[in-house]
Amino acid sequence: MHPWGKMMVSKIPTTRRASSARLAAAVGLACVLAACGRSDDAPAPAAAEPGAVTAQASQQAAARQQAADDAIAGLSVDELRSAAAAAYQESRLYAPAGENAMEYYLALREKQPGDAAASSALIDLLPMSVIATEQSRDRGDYAEARRLLGLIERADGSHPALERLRVSIATAEEQAAARVEQQALTAEQEAQRAQTLERERAAQQQQQQAAAAQQLAQQQTASEQAASEEAARQAAAREEAARQQPTRPDPAPQDTPAPTPATPAPAAAPAQLRPLSTPAPRYPADALRAGTSGEVMVEFTVGVDGSVSNARVVRADPPRTFDREALAAVRRWRFEPVPAPVTTRRTIGFAPTAN
Repeated sequence: MHPWGKMMVSKIPTTRRASSARLAAAVGLACVLAACGRSDDAPAPAAAEPGAVTAQASQQAAARQQAADDAIAGLSVDELRSAAAAAYQESRLYAPAGENAMEYYLALREKQPGDAAASSALIDLLPMSVIATEQSRDRGDYAEARRLLGLIERADGSHPALERLRVSIATAEEQAAARVEQQALTAEQEAQRAQTLERERAAQQQQQQAAAAQQLAQQQTASEQAASEEAARQAAAREEAARQQPTRPDPAPQDTPAPTPATPAPAAAPAQLRPLSTPAPRYPADALRAGTSGEVMVEFTVGVDGSVSNARVVRADPPRTFDREALAAVRRWRFEPVPAPVTTRRTIGFAPTAN
């Protein structure tokens, strides 16, 4: 026990011990008021996010302190001495609010200004209260820091640490508020950036899909045009072949015995294509890196001079991966000359190990 605590206990007259019930009731009232201040309906500022003490929390802290001050003010001088000694013995030097030695000694000094014991005890408690104030400030519990600052100011209004503590607490609160504001601003900027990226991505995908659809439509149109041209060429080739056939002789007069009809000759088989040069297609770099294999069926026409024309893709697996290289290779192929244009199909395989 602190020596001042021992002295306070020793000075309580025996005749006044009958007031212990009243003292217990008053201390109990202070405890109830302080406990109400710590209820779930009014959380302590220390439980809040660091640097985010609201005006409501400050008002609640002030209300709790006022209730504790009112309860302590109702105690007599002897009751205050006893309560202060008990708080000192239990190491409740400056906390919790309304149940600590410093507040009891302050109330005692206010009731009895010339009390040397109370003044001496407050002098001993001031350095520890200054340290506790700085610790509350540093952990962001600004309501507790201001409560302790008020106790120091009541104990010694000219204490050299008062102005420094007051300024540092205000500065810390401003910095905490600035951090919270900056965090909110950063979150808003990040949300705006995410929305902008989403809009850009949607616009880019829409443009890409529109371009792909246009390309597919062009390919389909070109394929239909090539098929139409090929059908026209084949019809022209058949007409030319029909014109080149020998003219049959006119039938003999009726009085001349009709010759025995000859057996019609079988239709001429299509000319056999004999390749002269069929260079392999180039393997697409992207497909080679990805290890993609597949095949493309190409339809083309071999002219009478052996050159290739009207090459088009009939089927591709996978689609549009090897089409361009397959068509480019087929257009370079050369065959032996044929009597008439011949349309045929070839399937070109693509495998990474074969390139």
